[in-house]
Amino acid sequence: MLDNPDHKNEERMSPMATSRRGFLKAAAMAGAAVSFGTSIARANGEIGFWAKDLTDQQLTDMFTTILRIRWHERTMADKMLTDPEYRGYNHFYAGQEAVATGVCAALRNSGGVMQADLAYSTHRPTGHALAKGVDMKLMAAENDFRATGLNGGYAAEMHLSDPEVGFMGADGMIGPGPVIATGSAFAIKARGSDQVVVNFGGDGTYATPHFHSTLNNAALLKLPFIYVLENNLYHQYAHYSYSCPMKDIADAAAPYGIPGIVVDGQDVIQVYNAAKTAVDRARAGEGATLIEAKTYRYYNHWGAPGAKPGELGAFGYDPLAISSFRPEREVRAWMQRDPVDIARKIMIDWGVIDAARAEGIEASVKQEVADAFAWAAEQPLCKPEDGLRHVFVEGTVEARQFG
Repeated sequence: MLDNPDHKNEERMSPMATSRRGFLKAAAMAGAAVSFGTSIARANGEIGFWAKDLTDQQLTDMFTTILRIRWHERTMADKMLTDPEYRGYNHFYAGQEAVATGVCAALRNSGGVMQADLAYSTHRPTGHALAKGVDMKLMAAENDFRATGLNGGYAAEMHLSDPEVGFMGADGMIGPGPVIATGSAFAIKARGSDQVVVNFGGDGTYATPHFHSTLNNAALLKLPFIYVLENNLYHQYAHYSYSCPMKDIADAAAPYGIPGIVVDGQDVIQVYNAAKTAVDRARAGEGATLIEAKTYRYYNHWGAPGAKPGELGAFGYDPLAISSFRPEREVRAWMQRDPVDIARKIMIDWGVIDAARAEGIEASVKQEVADAFAWAAEQPLCKPEDGLRHVFVEGTVEARQFG
């Protein structure tokens, strides 16, 4: 998680940094050619390569954030599979880490709702939350329904929120989130703030009326709004081609007269470059952008069916897969372009860190995650009688049985 990166080199950059523009441009074009043909070029011409201006520390922070998300997801999956006392559940974000990291690295992530850039999430929120700066210990406690969790133990995974860092919350329903997000963008524009609003949505949101209503209003009102559509190919268990007639959902931006950008969601640098372009555009009053990040989730839609403790990904049968099932060869093919591996290679190739430092960062992250879950497990559980707290403006209501 980066907080409003300063591109005027407050910190001295390494000698390798000066050559990043050429390296980045070549790598990005090669990646586009391999993964998506001419999609990126067709969507927005030549994307600005803003990552060349990041300091070594900012780049290292991005790599660390990807690892923090990865090991949080893996640890939570293992607990769901092995710990009968664990109450948490999750729609896992593993495999998509570069999207949340690259986007949130381009945002302001502190100052509360009146200063921070705002992010609205989905029912797969834990990666977005960590990238935005949510405290991992508090989130781990919240996901296990602990009274000292981020939201008192009553939000859990699908309704996490932390306004202090501009993380406005997850949404268990498919679609309505972006409508609320554009409401925030309208309020920001009305009071003359330079904040921007990001909405994360999945490929399944294309087929909802909320998606089109959101883009329509954002375009009409020139709102400081960015729709980040994470196309992991499947909404629940159905391939996105069942509900979308286009190969690139970003093409849906054209009728609304706003940029539609396709980006390799496995490459944090490409995601950051696209997000930075969109954020600068929004801050300048030029309106909304739709970014489609091509990515993939390593686990099934919900929980950990098909997964094994200590192993990354789910490959076995999922009893909830009633419409279609992802081939194992597809999962493993996407895992060959892993966002952790790609980020590590970039950091080493650019001379930001070496292999030993990368291993040290990962070891430190794994310990941080273990400590967070251990702390959460020691916290008190919610009390049933507190279920009606914060429901009414003032006072309390005694809990009672109905029926």
